[in-house]
Amino acid sequence: MEKTQPKRTWIIVFISCFLGLVVDGMDLQLLALSLPSLMDEFQIDKSTAGLLSTWSLIGMAVGGILGGWLSDRFGRVRMATWMMVIFSVGTALLGFVQTYEQFLVIRFFSAIGIGAEYSIITMLMAEYVPTKRRTTILGTLQAAYSVGYLVAALLAGAILPIYGWRPLYFISVLPVVLAIYIRFKIPEPQGWKEEKQKNKGIKKNEWLTIFKEPKTRAIFLFWILTSTFLQFGYYGVGTWLPTYIVDDLGFDFKKMTGYLVGTYTAMIFGKILAGWLADRIGRRAVYIIGGLSTAVFLPVIILYHTPANIIILLTILGFLYGAPYGVNSTYMSESFPTHIRGTAVGGAYNIGRFGAAIAPISIGIIAEAQSIGFGLATLGIAYALAGIIPALFIREKMYDPYDNKSDASIKQNESASGNHSA
Repeated sequence: MEKTQPKRTWIIVFISCFLGLVVDGMDLQLLALSLPSLMDEFQIDKSTAGLLSTWSLIGMAVGGILGGWLSDRFGRVRMATWMMVIFSVGTALLGFVQTYEQFLVIRFFSAIGIGAEYSIITMLMAEYVPTKRRTTILGTLQAAYSVGYLVAALLAGAILPIYGWRPLYFISVLPVVLAIYIRFKIPEPQGWKEEKQKNKGIKKNEWLTIFKEPKTRAIFLFWILTSTFLQFGYYGVGTWLPTYIVDDLGFDFKKMTGYLVGTYTAMIFGKILAGWLADRIGRRAVYIIGGLSTAVFLPVIILYHTPANIIILLTILGFLYGAPYGVNSTYMSESFPTHIRGTAVGGAYNIGRFGAAIAPISIGIIAEAQSIGFGLATLGIAYALAGIIPALFIREKMYDPYDNKSDASIKQNESASGNHSA
């Protein structure tokens, strides 16, 4: 009887979480799309512009670490809604800034909400979906981020050339309405409530728990490294690809928007397909394939593009470089038990984001010395390492977020399910 509540409500949870990540992705991509305009308005060079993304990633890292820990203490739903309000209001305030320094400070604080909301929402969904179809559902959920990128590109193409960059940021206040709905309509996951009740009155430190057990500590550290390299590549590409299309390839803003629509649409399908495949051939296998394929393809697109093939190459890139994210949230959530999952997943992913934060500024520095394209090509090294580390060190399905069980229980359940269906 205890597990009927998630079964009745997971669809509404999915829709709400999907919309939450759409606005999260849209908010993040607005910076990349408006970067050329910000460089003109504030009279800054590429390396200084890269600092805007770097400090955004640092803010997201802080938010993700705090959000994961707070969600273990006070609830997934409660903290997700508060973080959504923080980034919505903070991003809207960017439309009023008058200096580069003002933009940098406000962006840092709004990014705290972006990072926290991403970590909490993906974990919330993992705790509502049974293991059998978890990566299919979470891969589709991850596609919401790319839908947000797509919506941002369409809005920028329609608004930015005519009205400038400021109205784009004003739109970001709308998710406050969604936050209110989530707060009052979605219950906390059953697994979290059971753990909270079981540990009621017991004082504990989730961080000490992570480092106390050797197996958990090792997996946590390997996920930090993997997350660092994955996000270094992902955010390096995401930040500079629009500017690369305009500056290095010489296309105008409208053509750039059209090419990005193709790239982000392919990314949506790539994440969904990655999630579907992961439920069939394994989380780790899909993660490795996505990382190594992107590592090989990034130099190809930079070295061998022509005006005739660039849109095809960008579409393939979109399909490949988002694929690990179709698996990432499931793979990580199944690596840790419920009572420390928020802290461990939020911590590992977002400590990794601190390392990845140097990617935008690094590409900016390389762009000043060489070209943006050369900088993007070097990101293939980061993607290769993001695939190799899990291949060697991180098993899959160690814990079940839905049933709050260890890997032994998962295997027993899957075996029983297979015998029953046969």
